[in-house]
Amino acid sequence: MTATARTRGPVLAVLPMIQRQARRIASGILLGGLALVLLENLVRSPGQFVSVLLLGITLGSIYALVALGYTLVYGIIELINFAHGDVFMWGTMITVTLSAHWIGLDGSQAWYVTVPLVAVTLLAAMAFCGTMNVAIERFAYRPLRNAPKLAPLITAIGMSFILQNLALAIYGPREQSANNIFPTNVLFDVGGIPYRAKSLLVVLISIPVLAALVYLVRSTRQGKAMRAVAQDNDAARMMGINVDRTIGFTFLLAGALAGAGGLMFVMFQTSTRYDLGFQLGLFAFTAAVLGGIGNLTGAWLGAMTIGLIQAFNEGLEHHVPGSSWTQSVIFAILILVLVFRPQGILGEPESDRA
Repeated sequence: MTATARTRGPVLAVLPMIQRQARRIASGILLGGLALVLLENLVRSPGQFVSVLLLGITLGSIYALVALGYTLVYGIIELINFAHGDVFMWGTMITVTLSAHWIGLDGSQAWYVTVPLVAVTLLAAMAFCGTMNVAIERFAYRPLRNAPKLAPLITAIGMSFILQNLALAIYGPREQSANNIFPTNVLFDVGGIPYRAKSLLVVLISIPVLAALVYLVRSTRQGKAMRAVAQDNDAARMMGINVDRTIGFTFLLAGALAGAGGLMFVMFQTSTRYDLGFQLGLFAFTAAVLGGIGNLTGAWLGAMTIGLIQAFNEGLEHHVPGSSWTQSVIFAILILVLVFRPQGILGEPESDRA
């Protein structure tokens, strides 16, 4: 063995430790800079800062329902379902169609009339999107389950375009609006900016949905079957678990979450478009990766982070890029996460997974 080879061995052994330390330092610098920018905005305009913070929580709650669908599907069959954002878009379209065009909600009805009708709309949107997602899995993804991973991925992208163009053919390119069909009364003002009841409802809906989903996956028989299929497909089948039905149930659940997210989006934004699912779906996917794709709590945390980043970037005044840079900022964060912590905030490294 030469002297060069003997020297190279210890250097190569210590190199991963140096790389990890460099990543920690870089992450600390980035987080420290972000904290300073937020602190400056808080000191200069506290009212505006709190208002933007509440807006970010509301946006994060909407993104969370979509991100949970991404992480459910990936967790059980390791597929990035790029059509999921367009399933969400269809949830918004069904919400507008039922609430504004068929039922006729216009904000003039009493609360005891509005609440049941909104509940009916919610159930219809969840049922429609859940059924759509199951059909996509059955006819587009299941035949490719044993194919190379690139084939279902391309199929998912193709399904995204199909759903988008189907909405374009039915609803047209113009925005579909549903103004003032949900509660818009002001709860309180923050720095002169009103915080409305519909924003609070979005947050209040998302929290129990996450809690119920975590309980279902961790504590119910169907949830145990989902976890078994996610860990080992063949072993689960040998233990008597109906793998196809379990995967179908997962897609049903993910679609129902997208439908609920669609109603919440319309409740908050009051309008939708045929191409809504592309950008919002990518934001929700970024949230799932940021939190640790396959981890339910991580998806919710990542969605809240993305919602806050978007709100801060578009709503604060000092030392932020501005609304035209929102997409660049969010996808730059996705790249940084994949470089410095590929498993996400709450995800586990590949070597630590069972």
